[in-house]
Amino acid sequence: MLYDIIKRMNHIRTMDWGKKTPLKISENGRYLLYHDQTPFFYLGDTAWELFHALTFSEMELYFENRTSLGYNVIQAVIIPELDGLKTPNRYGECPLFQNDPAQPNERYFTFIDYVLQMAGNYGLFVGVLPTWGDKVELMGWGIGPVIFNVDNAYYYGKMLGNRYKNTPNIIWIIGGDRQVGGKNREIWEAMAKGIKSEDRNHLMTFHPNGDKSSSMWFHQASWLDFNACQSGHSMRDYPNYMMIDYDYNRAPAKPCLDMEPCYEDHAVNWKIENGFFNDYHVRKAAYRAVFAGACGHVYGCASVWQMHRPEKAPVGFSNDYWHHQIHLPGARQMEYLKRLVESRPFTEREPDFEAIETPLVGDDHIRVTKGKDYLMVYLPKGGEVKVNTSVIRGARKNAWWLDPRTSAIIRIDTNTNPVVIFEAPSSGEGFDWVLVVDNADAMFEYPQFQNKIHY
Repeated sequence: MLYDIIKRMNHIRTMDWGKKTPLKISENGRYLLYHDQTPFFYLGDTAWELFHALTFSEMELYFENRTSLGYNVIQAVIIPELDGLKTPNRYGECPLFQNDPAQPNERYFTFIDYVLQMAGNYGLFVGVLPTWGDKVELMGWGIGPVIFNVDNAYYYGKMLGNRYKNTPNIIWIIGGDRQVGGKNREIWEAMAKGIKSEDRNHLMTFHPNGDKSSSMWFHQASWLDFNACQSGHSMRDYPNYMMIDYDYNRAPAKPCLDMEPCYEDHAVNWKIENGFFNDYHVRKAAYRAVFAGACGHVYGCASVWQMHRPEKAPVGFSNDYWHHQIHLPGARQMEYLKRLVESRPFTEREPDFEAIETPLVGDDHIRVTKGKDYLMVYLPKGGEVKVNTSVIRGARKNAWWLDPRTSAIIRIDTNTNPVVIFEAPSSGEGFDWVLVVDNADAMFEYPQFQNKIHY
């Protein structure tokens, strides 16, 4: 059945990535670039069960949607969490024979080959996790079984590296919701080194468990190209910007991002009585992390990561099926952040601590990022903010508000005063705003959004 479908798919064109790949690190060590030096803002979507749960036609629907919303990375797991060793994918294939990493199922990996090609033809990179963490160590959750040791992890990584070293649209993600300690560290190291022994083309990071970052264990590792943290799903106002602050200030400088923040429509702390994260919580995590210096951000939804469909029981609490939930408001709103950041000089952007007098704390915490000729202020509850615009160049400034819910832009009168009090168009819980102040002489344009902009 699988090969019959693949034969029918052989007409699929192969996208010419030209000089866009492989991805590389910016000279200052902070951001990601395409190979031709153009900026790459990592806007990822969490689709852990992609290879396990969807048909090719469903993937086309999913890829089309995410591409239309500006996403450029899809994160998925080869040996997935949800009984990924025993329950086959939609074409009846499991990844390994006898649960042995030394015996890969060629039919399963041929399927993955075509998924990667299909994603690439939509202009999407795939953040590929070789395995979910419960196949390395259970640590109290997951069903396993544990199948990896140092020797077969290296062999498995080497096999993957050799198979995909020339596939243009891959980012390697070692780990899978696990912290590191004891023997599992040696296993993760072996898997990473196995991949890198064959594949020196693609960037690599590590996906940790909640409240952790890859930098805690692997910052100095030669195979770790950028850091990833997980702020997770434990509270509505987790200060993920503090995790980014920590990774941003490590030496040597490496790009960093929040790879698993709170998921939209996910039960807070996994308990339905706590309510659910909504688009406002998703936006706060995204803007605060990026303005703290992250090289991008990753969105997630409780139904989409698991690709919940009618015939499968959900993991945790899923309020609807994945093909409905891909249209949640937070998913679209991530594009507004991406377009905003891309609209100004990219690699000079850095966190700022001087433009405002008091960044406030907790739920009211304000974050500022700036370049030489612009600054951006994220106000989680709108309201008033006093800004010292002299931290950027230019005697004359242009200013405007971005509504992160709708992408509407509201212009503010030009001002020559160095210190200005700005008041957002609205305030309160759920009424977050982004203030942008530009050096008027730089003549920046407004960012271009997919939907209509109202002035």
